[in-house]
Amino acid sequence: ILLVLASAVMPLSRVTAQREREAELRRALRTMRTAIDDHKDAVDLGLIAGANVGAGSQGYPLNLEALVEGVGVLNDASGEKLRFLRRIPFDPITQSHDWGLRSYQDAPDSIRWSGDNVYDVYSRSDGTALDGTIYSEW
Repeated sequence: ILLVLASAVMPLSRVTAQREREAELRRALRTMRTAIDDHKDAVDLGLIAGANVGAGSQGYPLNLEALVEGVGVLNDASGEKLRFLRRIPFDPITQSHDWGLRSYQDAPDSIRWSGDNVYDVYSRSDGTALDGTIYSEW
């Protein structure tokens, strides 16, 4: 009886662990995309000094590190920086901090980052989720 119960629990625990990793991936992607959008909004509102935004960036951050390190605020003598992320989230699927990046100038399905700015992020995993979608397409 114990053997039958144990054999039923193992697949269920794997699915539960996979579901938790997928939920964490969705949270990480949402967090970074929100930070990217907040950076863009700050540029559009004129809060971020032009020296902190690269030419041709359309107001998007130059890299993910800029969201963590922060950027100088226009007309702020205190020297404080506007930060959008505490840290770059961990990808629970690839087990790394290495995210795929797309710039505003890249094609929507591009897997190569031009390096101009960060418009979107995605997981570098080519694995399949429980719902049948591919992680890198999230």
